[in-house]
Amino acid sequence: MQPFYELTDAERDGLAAALAAVTKSPYEDYPAFSRSVTDLVDRGEVPAFFAEAVAGIRAERESGTSDAHVLRNCPIDPVVPVLNHDDPLADKYAKKKTFVGEALLELFAQLAGTPLLAYDTRFNGDFFTDVIAINRYSGKQTGFSDGELVFHNDRTAHPVRADFISLVGMRCPGGELTYTGFVEGRALLSHLTAEEQEILRKPYFITPFDVFSRDNNKSLTVSEAHPILEREHSIRYLDTHTTVAPDSPPEAKDTLIALKNALVRAEKKRHRILTGDLFSFANQDGLHSRDKIEVNDPERARSRWLLKTYAFRDEANAEQHADKWINGVRGRVGD
Repeated sequence: MQPFYELTDAERDGLAAALAAVTKSPYEDYPAFSRSVTDLVDRGEVPAFFAEAVAGIRAERESGTSDAHVLRNCPIDPVVPVLNHDDPLADKYAKKKTFVGEALLELFAQLAGTPLLAYDTRFNGDFFTDVIAINRYSGKQTGFSDGELVFHNDRTAHPVRADFISLVGMRCPGGELTYTGFVEGRALLSHLTAEEQEILRKPYFITPFDVFSRDNNKSLTVSEAHPILEREHSIRYLDTHTTVAPDSPPEAKDTLIALKNALVRAEKKRHRILTGDLFSFANQDGLHSRDKIEVNDPERARSRWLLKTYAFRDEANAEQHADKWINGVRGRVGD
């Protein structure tokens, strides 16, 4: 993918200076951290080019022009610590003393009008999480493995799911070719008949909870029966895992096969996240994957670290889940 906007070095440094003024820890007090970023906006300290770039992305989302965008050469923290792979979260808490990457993601979310979402049972309820290899998940189908990922939505089985995902490249080894694939829901619909789409909109399907979710909440096993297609072109699907629910009619299985064929045929975008890239894409209006195209040094490839946020589509969508907020923290849900 071509970047939607590439910051000059001077623009990057100017934005970095503004973000460095946010010293509240998002891991100790997210609401205070978020307010500090809002204060930057209110004081007029956000560079105009960045606000204009995000406004352009927002306009493309609303018009349906694109659901995936890259901002290149964004500021990240001056010191990016090396995290161990046994417990990278604890290591991050101990070593990461600045929050430029987090402030960048928070600012992007605020300007885009997409409030952040967090899960109380994952990463201590943090709004900023890490896509990084964790030793105990090696070879498993989770973002915390060191392997590839099939096309999917994040948190497919969960009742509250992000509308958008944003990733910032904190450490992306130059010699290793790892790509994020993305296929828009619109592209899938173009390869499905009207009858197939109608069947996919019925609650004939189930999705097992991912291994990381099950480890954090032993009561989670499999989702309720759900449709695969929702709204106009939203899709709820985890390839090789989502299957037909018991007692569903025979045509459900045939249509699931048709969806798998459509996924192979549909036009795809692929982006190699570089250090300093901010890559934001629709989680429900598309599917994404991880493809390891060329790995020359497996240990170096395992050091890849992306800072990640989940976000709601807009303020109104967030408010639909207000009864689920944990301890009164807006955006933190308990599933």
